[in-house]
Amino acid sequence: MNTSSAGWPRHVAIIMDGNGRWAQLHGLPRTRGHEEGAESIAAVLRVCREVGIPYLTLYAFSSENWVRPRTEVHCLMGLLRRYLRSREKELHKHRTRLRAIGRLEALPPTVWRELSRVMDATAHYTERQLILALNYGARAEITDAVRAIARKVRRGELDPERIDEAVVTGHLYAPDVPDPDLLIRTSGELRLSNFLLWQASYTELYFTPVLWPDFREGEFRAALLDYRRRHRRFGGLG
Repeated sequence: MNTSSAGWPRHVAIIMDGNGRWAQLHGLPRTRGHEEGAESIAAVLRVCREVGIPYLTLYAFSSENWVRPRTEVHCLMGLLRRYLRSREKELHKHRTRLRAIGRLEALPPTVWRELSRVMDATAHYTERQLILALNYGARAEITDAVRAIARKVRRGELDPERIDEAVVTGHLYAPDVPDPDLLIRTSGELRLSNFLLWQASYTELYFTPVLWPDFREGEFRAALLDYRRRHRRFGGLG
């Protein structure tokens, strides 16, 4: 691994937090916060294209988010469908592949159909990838990987003694995607919230009090510049 001073990250992951609080501060319904947050996604994508970051993973809906009020969950699913329709041309224009990770089969059928359609339509692009974590939980991802490995062992396709980190990684939801170099969380919360726990072992973390709807180009560039000032050692000496 390259242990020199960091350049631009190859893969950025973001926990998009603070939509509800933003709406409350502005005297608006929570749904408006989610709508405004969608504009921050567009801003971050623009910067990724400008500086050449090929992988962006967004924590869009966690497996724990189903406990939110039914009206809010319904709004989030509707917003996702509208986002897919409205941004599909932009994905094609910038040759961006859309992917999703999580237990996707539990998504509403209308959402799953639209998501599958756009993923299939952009699957041939290799320049950059937008990865949405939907009904995602890192513990669930690791559990699903262990189950898949166990089934191979039971069928005699895999020797238990040959199971190593590479084998586990190979059974995650997107095994070909490099680990994130930088993970950003907005809104001032200082935790990972069950996001990419395996992949983030040596990821640089950046926490900001800025609420996600206010996290636009300038805030993202500040996070990237902070990353470039760091020295990544990956367990080695500085």
